[in-house]
Amino acid sequence: MTMRKEDAPVYGTRTRIPERFRFACHPGVSCFNRCCHDVDMYLYPYDIIRLKRRLEMTSDEVLDRHTVTAIRDNPFFPHMMLKLTEKEGRPCPFLSPIGCTVYEDRPFSCRAYPVEPAVSRQPGHEGETVYYISRHHYCQGHEEARQFTVAEWIADQGLAPFTEMNRAWVPVDTILRQNPWKGQGLDNPAAKMVFMACYNMDRFREFVFNSSFLSRFAIPEDRLAALRTKDEALLRVGFDWVIYMLTGGGPLLKIKI
Repeated sequence: MTMRKEDAPVYGTRTRIPERFRFACHPGVSCFNRCCHDVDMYLYPYDIIRLKRRLEMTSDEVLDRHTVTAIRDNPFFPHMMLKLTEKEGRPCPFLSPIGCTVYEDRPFSCRAYPVEPAVSRQPGHEGETVYYISRHHYCQGHEEARQFTVAEWIADQGLAPFTEMNRAWVPVDTILRQNPWKGQGLDNPAAKMVFMACYNMDRFREFVFNSSFLSRFAIPEDRLAALRTKDEALLRVGFDWVIYMLTGGGPLLKIKI
């Protein structure tokens, strides 16, 4: 199917995605690796898990070496951002002369581009996903001939586990945008616990198994076994616990005493 001229995205914009879009990124594109320099890169909780596993590091090591916290569009909770190197052009620490050294586990924002999914938080439309196409002014990948639908792009880029975990993150992120600290500021104990449960699976695992957590919350045996070894399962419990801690509700059941 040929993409109509009026469906083509415009440089410097984020537009609703047409039925099909053109894009390809490979060493033959003139701007190859340009997007790996001087970039403001968000890292989602699942991104930290993938990098931790790929780099064979602890959560603390990944967070200390490869992330910085910054306030962006949510004044009540910091975003995790990729820490760039201090070399000329501020390249990504995982960039090599031949490309990305963590390509199979690259973060969601790298993986999804130019597709930008947005999950609705509006009452009555919670969880609905709208897809946009983003176009950086320097990116020549949009001029390539290969075409995709959104579903084809998701499959081609291995996005499914990322979008699934990011969708589970949305309810937590929504609560964190509503000033849950009641004026206490970001340096309060509850905020630090939320950060641990969402970004530091090693420390959260210690908390779950070495505190009163399991005597307070009903975790099924099959799920409990997964928490010992599976960071993805642990992160989902972390999301549930944060929702409970900040709202008193959610899917995590407290044991009745």
